Amino acid sequence: MKMELRKTFQFEAAHLLPRLPKVHKCRRLHGHSFKVEIVVAGECDPKLGWLMDYADISAAFKPLWEKLDHRYLNEVAGLDNPTSEEIAAWIWRKLKPKLPLLTEVVVAETCTARAVYRGE
Repeated sequence: MKMELRKTFQFEAAHLLPRLPKVHKCRRLHGHSFKVEIVVAGECDPKLGWLMDYADISAAFKPLWEKLDHRYLNEVAGLDNPTSEEIAAWIWRKLKPKLPLLTEVVVAETCTARAVYRGE
């Protein structure tokens, strides 16, 4: 049985987007309550009846969450231009080796705006 699991995390962080014109509001320092959705997919283990333990997804994401939560994202290595798109790709690159079943990373900076990354 093929299955997809989605686990959502939240972190608070500040950033600015340095490549935008100085007059753009996102060029100024501001913060968000970011939501991250980690998606894995594959065949369920017939004996256990599940794809994987949600706790394993949490454990894989925790070191990244610690680098992001209550941080100035521009100072995180690899996030000098921390758009939602760049954050999603950054998470993917760090997480894929730990979660081979990873199929999607969603980063929402507001309740109506999100970026979806499905790999390189």
